Amino acid sequence: MNRRLVFWIPVALRLLLLLVGAGIVWYFFGPIVALAAIVGAMLVMLATQLHYLFQLSDWLDNPSSAKLPDGWGAWTDIFSRLYKLRRDDEKNQAELTEWLARFRQAMSLLPDGVAIMDDVLFLEWCNPAAERHLGLDLERDKGMRVTNLVRTPAFIDYIVLGRYEQPLTLSLRERKLIVQIIPFESRRQILVTHDATEAERVEMMRRDFIANASHELRTPLTVINGFLEIAFNQPNLELQTRMSHLKLMIEQGQRMQNLVEDMLTLTRLESVEYPLRPERVDIRALMEQIQREAMALSAGRHHVSLEVDGPDIKGSTDELRSAFGNLASNAVRYTPEQGSIALAWRMKEDGPEFVVKDTGIGIRPEHISRLTERFYRVDKSRSRETQGTGLGLAIVKHVLLRHDATLSIDSEPDKGSTFTVKFPSKSVYAE
Repeated sequence: MNRRLVFWIPVALRLLLLLVGAGIVWYFFGPIVALAAIVGAMLVMLATQLHYLFQLSDWLDNPSSAKLPDGWGAWTDIFSRLYKLRRDDEKNQAELTEWLARFRQAMSLLPDGVAIMDDVLFLEWCNPAAERHLGLDLERDKGMRVTNLVRTPAFIDYIVLGRYEQPLTLSLRERKLIVQIIPFESRRQILVTHDATEAERVEMMRRDFIANASHELRTPLTVINGFLEIAFNQPNLELQTRMSHLKLMIEQGQRMQNLVEDMLTLTRLESVEYPLRPERVDIRALMEQIQREAMALSAGRHHVSLEVDGPDIKGSTDELRSAFGNLASNAVRYTPEQGSIALAWRMKEDGPEFVVKDTGIGIRPEHISRLTERFYRVDKSRSRETQGTGLGLAIVKHVLLRHDATLSIDSEPDKGSTFTVKFPSKSVYAE
């Protein structure tokens, strides 16, 4: 039915009843009383309408579906329609609030910074990453101009000039940031910041690794090629000289092979395609093997002792053999003749540990934190003498990471070093 008819039919009926009532009063009491009755009824109706109008006005000041008044007559339909509209509006607001909360939660988890500004660069909202990157505080800085909060000249020029086609690379708060403005709606802009510090560090490590690996390979290749050129140009060399050259070439070839094998080992340890497959590690057999290899490398020049007083653990036997073997061989290489190397496997309150203690040349404190970096050498000339690849402790680091273990180093120059590998209690193998 037409909504206008729904509205006017009750009004017409009420007017008809009023006239009928007035006619009856006129018939029994005369025209004056009838006129008075009509005026009184009109005043009552007017007062009723004003009452509902005042109720509607109060409700509009604080609209709520729970506080909407009840009506009479046409007001019943009006309030019913208002109630439905208000309930739909409250539902939409609740959905919008939930969506906004989920959006902010998602934005707060992003590693990149996101800040929303208006058309005159006043801060409206930012996520925690943007706070860290730019030194902002949403509660403190909301409503302030971003160019007053981040006063780096390059950043201000980038925003003021409005050349947003290319991102801005910015050094801020000891970090390298990539900043870009994205126009959003007609009167808003999104400021996005990406922390490239770690990527830059990884890229630098990659460049250093390639440079160091190339350098390490170039030296033995130069020696081998040099001797091969001599052999080609001087085919009548004395046998003793020729054998000396062959011996040096074999040594340099072995050095290159060791380097390539260590590089491949590191690549495998870092790859997600080779997850750790835990097994029971026979600790006593492993420790005895490490001792035998250390004694073979020492060739009787050192005293190598072994103590095993701890349980078997879960892990990769091959990887732990490589890590423990590198620690033991380093102790042999950097300990003078007649020195001692003590290998120990013990059970402590917080878990088992492997200890390598030597009476070698020791390490100065400024070098200790960098020992596990690839190709880092405390003394490059001595490293060449000991035939190390410069990757041993890097391999140790990655093996221990895969086993949730940690390495601590205690060293004193000219007195010796102690390398301690600590495993968590959960690594103990349970029968």
